[in-house]
Amino acid sequence: MRYLILGTTEALRPDGTPLPLGGARLRALLAALAVRGGRPASVGELASDVYGDDPPQDAPAALQALVGRLRRILGREAVVSTPGPGYRLVAGPDDIDLYVFERRAAEAAARLDAGDPDTAAALLREALGLFRGPALADLPDPAGVRPEAQRLAALRHRVEADLRRGATDGLVPELTELTTAYPYDEAFHAQLVRALRAEGRHADALAAYESARRALADALGTDPGPELAALHRELLAGPPPSRPAPAEGPAGNIRPRLTSFVGREPELDALRADLAGSRLVTLTGPGGSGKTRLAEEAALRAGGPAAWIAELAPLDDPGAVPGAVLSALRLRETTLIARDGAPLQNDPTAHLVEHLADRPLLLVLDNCEHVIDA
Repeated sequence: MRYLILGTTEALRPDGTPLPLGGARLRALLAALAVRGGRPASVGELASDVYGDDPPQDAPAALQALVGRLRRILGREAVVSTPGPGYRLVAGPDDIDLYVFERRAAEAAARLDAGDPDTAAALLREALGLFRGPALADLPDPAGVRPEAQRLAALRHRVEADLRRGATDGLVPELTELTTAYPYDEAFHAQLVRALRAEGRHADALAAYESARRALADALGTDPGPELAALHRELLAGPPPSRPAPAEGPAGNIRPRLTSFVGREPELDALRADLAGSRLVTLTGPGGSGKTRLAEEAALRAGGPAAWIAELAPLDDPGAVPGAVLSALRLRETTLIARDGAPLQNDPTAHLVEHLADRPLLLVLDNCEHVIDA
């Protein structure tokens, strides 16, 4: 059995079909039991949740009758009596949508902190999709305050994950609505400024900052916090300069993405420093943590037109590595002559050495762990 309380209360059979719960009192009783995640609740607590400020003359007897009706719908074993006296819903956290949402939102926050915005965004979309309306809609206020606050926090995290992975399509209108609905939420205002900047709308980003500043000053008499203030300083400094075009020769094969790259500046700074002092830099991390995108961005910033990438994931034979790099560098059709006059076409390793010996180049070898010896 599954219990849904992130909206109007529902009970679902194992096949997903809903059980007929009847009136508002039964839905309130089930919500009051489910929100406790299988923990017992006293008769007084349940009566307060179900009847609010207008309890019947004999609230314990009325509640007992209501429990009897609920047992006839769910099955007698679904609601058990506990000492106190009280009642308990026989269900675990995985059976109740509120606790599934909390688990997925927490896992997504951890993935976001670990530098995996793609997984975080997917988890958060699943978690937020569990809401079918206002949380604990069948219980009196303030029962739904906490889950609604968690919902808002998950929404902020989902937007942040999308910004970090460069998925900005649709973010500006969504954040415009959110800043209208929550005019004093600085996180949403900051995300709107960042989304506008990512789309290259520098003037609109400045206007969005000014709108946030006025809203905070007029209503609360406060100035923007550190994040908004820092964004404003960056905007005043102007958009970043465009990368110069190559002076001559073929450009690299790493193409700038259509979406901007945000949120990984510390890693990019570290890579820039490592590349300045080392000929070989290795990125490691779990699958899906964004290593490829980070490597591409770092290579473009450090190598510009001399930045290339060779994708080695499809290779089964380690001996094919030099040929794969030749293909990535577009050298398959080029015949080079060694310094002793012999052609190098049949020796891909020598071909690479000859090509790379006298020219600056930054090469990303992506997904190379399975052919690392080669």
